[in-house]
Amino acid sequence: MQLPLQITARGVAVTPAIEADLWMAVHKLDSLYHRIMSCRVLLETVNRYGTGERIRYNVRIDLTLPGGELVVTRHPHEDLWTAVQRAFAAAQRRLQDHARRRRGEVKRHRRARRARVTHLFPYEGYGFLEASDGREIYFHRNSVPRGGFGRLEVGRVVRYAEEEGQKGPQASRVALVRRGRR
Repeated sequence: MQLPLQITARGVAVTPAIEADLWMAVHKLDSLYHRIMSCRVLLETVNRYGTGERIRYNVRIDLTLPGGELVVTRHPHEDLWTAVQRAFAAAQRRLQDHARRRRGEVKRHRRARRARVTHLFPYEGYGFLEASDGREIYFHRNSVPRGGFGRLEVGRVVRYAEEEGQKGPQASRVALVRRGRR
């Protein structure tokens, strides 16, 4: 981390033990993603005066990263240590997601393929699709969600996800394409 940790407290007494725990949590974040430029932690009490509620602690973490900022705020908790742990656990998850995106490791969903229903056997509960490359793909009633199998007709265009079955390619998810859409 390029700049030291900044701790701001509003209505909270920051003991040396809490400060040491914050430093350890920040070092753990820094070891996960070494490009953190700065970290600011806000500890505050949330109390609605006159409501008789217990005092709750809110933790906000601002991480400055190259190209942006990552801000984590969790719901207030009655225990300061628990609020700090939850906030840093969330910051760790968000930082790991950010690092994966920067490395290009995030899955990109492929666009669903389109096909035309060529054969339909409603009593047996299966049918066949013709893919754009001319292959015939098997599908089962269970591959069509929300009872859509009964609405299928020969010649209808559907979206599907393909997987390799025991006897060749099969559609794992089949969904009707609304008429008028390509």
